[in-house]
Amino acid sequence: MRRFGLIGFPLTHSFSKKYFEEKFTREEIADARYELYPLHQPDELLALLTTYPDLVGLNVTIPYKQSVISLLNHLESEAREIGAVNCIKVTKEGLIGYNTDAYGFENSLNRFLTTTPAQAFILGTGGSSKAVAYGLQKLGIAARMVSRDPTPPHLAYSEIEKHLKSSNLFINTTPLGMFPQIDFAPQIPYHLLTDNDYLFDLVYNPDETLFLKKGKQAGASVRNGWEMLKLQAEKSWEIWNS
Repeated sequence: MRRFGLIGFPLTHSFSKKYFEEKFTREEIADARYELYPLHQPDELLALLTTYPDLVGLNVTIPYKQSVISLLNHLESEAREIGAVNCIKVTKEGLIGYNTDAYGFENSLNRFLTTTPAQAFILGTGGSSKAVAYGLQKLGIAARMVSRDPTPPHLAYSEIEKHLKSSNLFINTTPLGMFPQIDFAPQIPYHLLTDNDYLFDLVYNPDETLFLKKGKQAGASVRNGWEMLKLQAEKSWEIWNS
């Protein structure tokens, strides 16, 4: 039996286990199991590998996409360039880090947009934001990162309004609005949004976050992170089995 799983903390929001269990059933994959491994500290990964020597691959979620890098033996080139890891392959030579978030985001966003914005606001500056910035760069879209505690060149949320003319794509990479704290949303000027704007939320639980609800009410086009999750999960599976 080959063991796969997800590390991060907390993991109550995650659909990854359900997704892979359904995949294993649907595709009649009998030699694999996928579990959730909530870690209070990233270095607990090493003890996890000792406890479960049959681990073959892991996904990584918040807040460890950057801090886990120091525990790895090798970084795939794209993960190194992004500076964040959400997929680990366990090999005899050690742990290899990959980033499949960028792949999932880029392809999902490309299917969502009907026009290509010149610039986007990336809400948040954590590990997921780095994959998003990388994906936007590949699509030829400039990005401005927005933070609650900005340092140049990042913007504060209060500065978004004066840059609206150059950006009509908002991407939430923060956990704001994620189950169970569904009554929170990034503080963007929703009252100024129009039907020319796009809101993309990496959160997929709930299906429609407060961020997306407020955007939809203003007439904006919205998309959650479910398709991105599926795309990055399938890319991870491809890596683990290559």
